[in-house]
Amino acid sequence: MPMNDYFDALETRSPDEREAQQLEQLREQLRYAKASIPAYADLLQEVDPESITDRAAVAKLPVTRKSEMAEAQAKVPPLGGYTDLHGKTLPRVFASPGAIFEPQANTKDFWRTARALHAAGCREGDLVYNTFSYHFTPAGFMLESGAHALGCTVFPAGIGQTELQVRAMGHLRPQFYVGTPSFLKILLAKAKEMQID
Repeated sequence: MPMNDYFDALETRSPDEREAQQLEQLREQLRYAKASIPAYADLLQEVDPESITDRAAVAKLPVTRKSEMAEAQAKVPPLGGYTDLHGKTLPRVFASPGAIFEPQANTKDFWRTARALHAAGCREGDLVYNTFSYHFTPAGFMLESGAHALGCTVFPAGIGQTELQVRAMGHLRPQFYVGTPSFLKILLAKAKEMQID
């Protein structure tokens, strides 16, 4: 990948410019959260978004622990008041370990994985072989949405059926694998056993 092949202009900002823009975006998000999202209105009631002007101020912001989110979702189903999306069209809701439910909004690259895939060298027209799960948890859709945002085709393989997976990979010849390293190791061992390159 050429050194001047950036995902977007955000990657070429100076550190000072990046920090200033990120702090402004954080203030904007805090204003929005306080005004629009019930759980954050409570959590941030003592926070003045305009006072967030440096990293020291960011370090003082309240933190929500995963256990607190699970408790909130149990008290205020389904999402604990942590989203303004309730009642709107959500393409998916996922469950994550620890009994946390996560909504997915209907926006391009909602999970923001395109930048990471681009950094790894993934480009428009590539075939991405996705072995992350597509059920219950968001991982499969997270990487698929990023790949689609880059203009890639995705083969939604999931996990398991190693022999069939090796045959599919041998036929499709994907440019990218996304999944866990442990499953890739299993696939490579099976490919060697089956003598498929």
